[in-house]
Amino acid sequence: MKTNCEYYHVFYYAAKYKNLTLAAEALHNSQPNVSRTIRLLEHDLGCQLLIRSNRGISLTPEGERLYSYVKTAMEQLQAAEDELKMLTGLHEGVVSIGASETALHLLLLPVLKRFRESHPQIRIRIQNHLTLQAIESVRQNIVDFAVVTSPAHVSDPLKSSSLMYFQDILIGGNAFLSLSGSPVSLHDIQQYPLVCLGGHTMVYHFFDHLYRQNGLALKPEFEAATTDQILPMVKNNLGLGFFPEEMAKEALASREICQIRLTGEIPRREIFLIENREHPLTLAAEALKTLMIEYSLLAVS
Repeated sequence: MKTNCEYYHVFYYAAKYKNLTLAAEALHNSQPNVSRTIRLLEHDLGCQLLIRSNRGISLTPEGERLYSYVKTAMEQLQAAEDELKMLTGLHEGVVSIGASETALHLLLLPVLKRFRESHPQIRIRIQNHLTLQAIESVRQNIVDFAVVTSPAHVSDPLKSSSLMYFQDILIGGNAFLSLSGSPVSLHDIQQYPLVCLGGHTMVYHFFDHLYRQNGLALKPEFEAATTDQILPMVKNNLGLGFFPEEMAKEALASREICQIRLTGEIPRREIFLIENREHPLTLAAEALKTLMIEYSLLAVS
C-alpha cells in the first residue's frame, strides 16, 4: 500500500465530523494540515472524496465508499488497543473482596489460587465478613465486590448473581455415632445439643426457618462465631451441627465425625456475587470476577 496510513486516519475524522475544524481539534492538528492531507489522499486515489461548501463538507459517492472501509478498520484498531490496554493493565493493581467464610472455602480460595498463578503481580485483599457485613461493604465501596452465601438479599444499586449451589449436612462427633444409622427427623434430634452460628447471622435465620417449617424451634446450646468453629466443636462432641458437605469431607473420611442423615431434605444454599451497579470494577477486579464465573460454571458441569 503506497498511500500513507496517516492520510486515512485524517480522512476518518474529517468524514466522521463532516467538519475540518472539528477534525483538526480531534487530531490535535491545524485545519490547513488536515485540508492538505485530504488533498494528498485524493491525489493518491485519483478521485474526489469531499465536497467543500460554506455549510461544511459532505462525502462524494467515492468518499462514502472509502469511509465505510476506513470506519471498520478504525473500530477494529480501537478494539485491539482496548484489549491490549486491558492485558497490560493487569501488571499491577489491588482487588478488595468481602467474603463470608463458607464462600471463601468453597469457591474463592481455589479461584484465587488460579488467579495468582496467572497474575502474580495483583494484590488481593480479603475481608472476612458475615453475609450482611460483606453486602454492606459493597454498598459503601469498601470492597470491589463480595462473595457470600444465601440467604442474601440486596437492593439497588446492588445486584446479586448466583454462582453455585452447595449442600449442608448434619454432622456429629463419635459420641453420636449411634445416630448415623437410620435417618432421623429434626424432631428426633431436638433432645441432643446443637452447635450453630449466632442469631445475628443469615445462616441462623436459614435453619430457624427450616425448623419453623417443621413446627419446631431452633434452640442451639452452643453458638459459634464463625463456620470454622463448628467443626472442632462437633469433633469434641459438644453437639450436633449443620455444616457444608464439601467442607466436612476430610473429617468424614478420617472418621473424626459422622454424618447423620435426616428424613427430610435440607434445602440447598447458594453462593452469590454481590456488585454495585454505580461503581464499575477495575480491570483487575473484572478479570478475577470472570475467572470466578468460569470456575463456578465448571464446578456445576
